[in-house]
Amino acid sequence: RESDHRAWTPVTYTVTRQNATVQGLIQGKAYFFRIAAENIIGMGPFTETTKEILIRDPITVPDRPEDLEVKAVTKNSVTLTWNPPKYNGGSDITMYVLESRLIGKDKFHKVTKEKMLDRKFTVEGLKEGDTYEFRVSACNIVGQGKPSFCTKPITCKDEIAPPTLDLDFRDKLIVRVGEAFSLTGRYSGKPAPKVTWLKDDIVVKEDDRIKIQTTPATLCLGIVKSVREDTGRYCVTVENSTGSRKGFCQVHVVDRPSPPVGPVIFDEVFKDHMVVSWKPPLDDGGSEITNYIIEKKDTHKDLWMPVTSATVKTTCKIPKLLEGREYQIRIYAENLYGISDPLISDEMKAKDRFRVPDAPEQPIIKDVTKDSAVVVWNKPYDGGKPITNYIVEKKETMATRWVKATKDPIFPGTKFKVPDLLEGCQYEFRVSAENEIGVGDPSPPSKPIFARDPIAKPSPPVNPEAVDKTKNSVDLSWQPPRHDGNGKIIGYLVEFQKVGDEEWKQANLTADSCPETNYRVTGLTEGLTYKFRVKAVNAAGESDPAHVPDPVEVKDRLEPPELILDANMAREQHVKAGDTLRLSAVIKGVPFPKVTWKKEDHEVSPKADIEVTGVGSKLEIRNTVHEDGGMYSLTVENPAGSKTVSVKVVVLDKPGPPRNLNISDVRSDSCYITWMEPEDDGGSVITNYVVERKDVASAQWVAISSSSKKRSHMAKYLMEGTQYLFRVAAENQYGRGPYVETLKPIKAIDPLHPPGPPKNLHHVDVDKTEVSLVWNRPDRDGGAEITGYLVEYQEDGADEWTKFQTVPMLDCVVTGL
Repeated sequence: RESDHRAWTPVTYTVTRQNATVQGLIQGKAYFFRIAAENIIGMGPFTETTKEILIRDPITVPDRPEDLEVKAVTKNSVTLTWNPPKYNGGSDITMYVLESRLIGKDKFHKVTKEKMLDRKFTVEGLKEGDTYEFRVSACNIVGQGKPSFCTKPITCKDEIAPPTLDLDFRDKLIVRVGEAFSLTGRYSGKPAPKVTWLKDDIVVKEDDRIKIQTTPATLCLGIVKSVREDTGRYCVTVENSTGSRKGFCQVHVVDRPSPPVGPVIFDEVFKDHMVVSWKPPLDDGGSEITNYIIEKKDTHKDLWMPVTSATVKTTCKIPKLLEGREYQIRIYAENLYGISDPLISDEMKAKDRFRVPDAPEQPIIKDVTKDSAVVVWNKPYDGGKPITNYIVEKKETMATRWVKATKDPIFPGTKFKVPDLLEGCQYEFRVSAENEIGVGDPSPPSKPIFARDPIAKPSPPVNPEAVDKTKNSVDLSWQPPRHDGNGKIIGYLVEFQKVGDEEWKQANLTADSCPETNYRVTGLTEGLTYKFRVKAVNAAGESDPAHVPDPVEVKDRLEPPELILDANMAREQHVKAGDTLRLSAVIKGVPFPKVTWKKEDHEVSPKADIEVTGVGSKLEIRNTVHEDGGMYSLTVENPAGSKTVSVKVVVLDKPGPPRNLNISDVRSDSCYITWMEPEDDGGSVITNYVVERKDVASAQWVAISSSSKKRSHMAKYLMEGTQYLFRVAAENQYGRGPYVETLKPIKAIDPLHPPGPPKNLHHVDVDKTEVSLVWNRPDRDGGAEITGYLVEYQEDGADEWTKFQTVPMLDCVVTGL
């Protein structure tokens, strides 16, 4: 039973031996057991265990430790290592006991410290030259186990062996950037050598990427994610007291190159090609640059186009460019290990960078004499190369061939005195610039000059006077000066001065803007008084001024309006409908009159275009209709008076519809049609009328008269019993007007009249209350068959007749009398 239960559980009934194995117990639980003997008579009393038994695996002392080895021996110490026993006896090892025995002695002596769990121990304090053997035991909770097998006898003395070095790498190692590499090898030596790593004679230190691993027999330098700076000469030194050994390895960490060094230099730029250059990359990636890859791109597009990938020089010609387009160039460097990032140029337009100089501006001619003149010009753009010479040419104005003024170079000055001119001849001059590319275009020719000695200023103009004025302008007139100073009068300068002011103002800025002997000064202020003066100007300069004798007050000169009629207003104006009506007149008057157009004393139609200019007015109506006719008037008015003219306008058009269409005298085969002339004859005599008829059952109108000048017509040849519609239109020389149509159909039948009176009425019998009457048929039936006779009677002396009966025959008996 379990120690905490009271119930017993049978284990077996069939045991004949004096022992039994109890299965199914739970580890860690405590149990009591009892046993009873049984024979044929029955079961005897139980015998019970005196105390509870805890279920657990059995614990023994540990097995012996294994692999006891001597690792190092000096003259006064021995270092040993061992491995744990294969079985710890069911309980954890609590410590190891190391023992030593001096050879020649019987007993082992404990040399370890208390509770030592390390499996390595150095026994110190030994005597040099003595020989020892060692053994080790493991202890657990039960106790100390068997000792290990003894070591071989060890004599305490220093072991000496020179270093040895066996490397796994060669003299040269090439590694790609980002890859890892390691330098490994094995070494030995006694005492244990010191291992040192150097790179380019500098001690290598460990960091995140560089790892150094050294065991008693192996050495390793490892680098992860190598970079270009890891390139160098690596050296490992193994050294102890007896000597040293070294191993070397030249490591090359290689990569694609860095980009070429910019900027990209545009050495030459032309309209269809460029020549560019650059500098090699700062870092060739540890491998020689094999070539450069050059590409171009039109900045308007996104596509890079290859130029070449075969050049090894740091210059390249970029061909096949379109003039005026802007381009970018990009350049890659390439080695055995890849292609660099690109170097991209600035934008550059494809155009000739260096060209001949531009044409100079028009040269100026100074200091003219009868046989020479000085030509002066401004330096033009040099085309990118310095100007080395100017070429001055001359030609007579009427000639076609230009001649060089000198064969000698003209530089750096920008003026030249041209000799050997012919007196009285007229010359033009031009200048070209030259650089190392060539000679540029010539300048525009100079203004023509006559080869003659300088002229003097002219004398003043003669008799200036004010000939007209308005409220803001004054018209001046004068005669030319008596002496022109041997030079052509270029024009005149007009100046004015407000009375009371000291400053004269220029009415025109340049003399050539007033070449005639009159000028209108504008922009003056109404009511003010001004003085005026005039100067004559020739090539030598301005004359003295000539003054208008009296100041002039600025105000309008009053002139009553005047109308000069054009032909279209001189008489009655006839216009065909659809054409354009034009009325116009020339208008005079100071100040210019106000212009008013009217029709029949009302505003003219909005469709009329009215134009007023400084000399007249015009009225225009396009696509005229008959209603545009009438009496048009033009009125002009200013403070000095007014004037009005009128003109009758007739718009000739088709006539209107006839009036009062009437149908009469209808017969079975004819009828009589009448009408009145239209209210509007369209401005032209009506030439004829068109009469048409239509059977109401038909869609087609039929003309029955188209040339009648009368306003009536007999429509013949009608079909009896048929219903007809009739219509009439008027025509003049401009066309046919609209039709007027009958409102109701007309039926072609003869007219009906009442029949005539019956004849020979008399009685044939009389009774006291009845009379028998007979009569004969009337002479006429009125155009229709007689349907009956109405009989009436009247008492003698009475006024009224009494209806008796309508009978169909020629007799009747009147009753009820």
